[in-house]
Amino acid sequence: MVNDREREVFDGLLERHVASLPAHVAAWLEEVPVIVEDEADAELLIDAGLDPEDDDLCGLHSGVPLTERSVEDGGAVPDDIRLFRGPIMRLAGWSWRSRERGSRAELSRQVRITLLHELGHHFGLDEEDLDELGYG
Repeated sequence: MVNDREREVFDGLLERHVASLPAHVAAWLEEVPVIVEDEADAELLIDAGLDPEDDDLCGLHSGVPLTERSVEDGGAVPDDIRLFRGPIMRLAGWSWRSRERGSRAELSRQVRITLLHELGHHFGLDEEDLDELGYG
């Protein structure tokens, strides 16, 4: 369970990374909201082909990547990017109670990687492309 202090730290790091994006990339966030939740629900995990008991999901891009859009997509559900605090914090080995000095830096790194990973999907990059860029 993510507590209020952990949410505050996580959200502050995310805001810092969003603010550091190049202006032309940040402009896309006006059209593609970043939704932050503590955890992905079981239904979403199952829809993603994951086991709710054993798997975590750090982020998810929903929608049609820019490289695959056509004029026929006019009635499609709007895109969004979701980031899940709990899985990202667990991946980074970070919690508010953590005394390890590097863990907050690792949390920041994982927040950045997950944000860029999901933005990459929005721009049409696949998992292989993202791995090559270091955002896998």
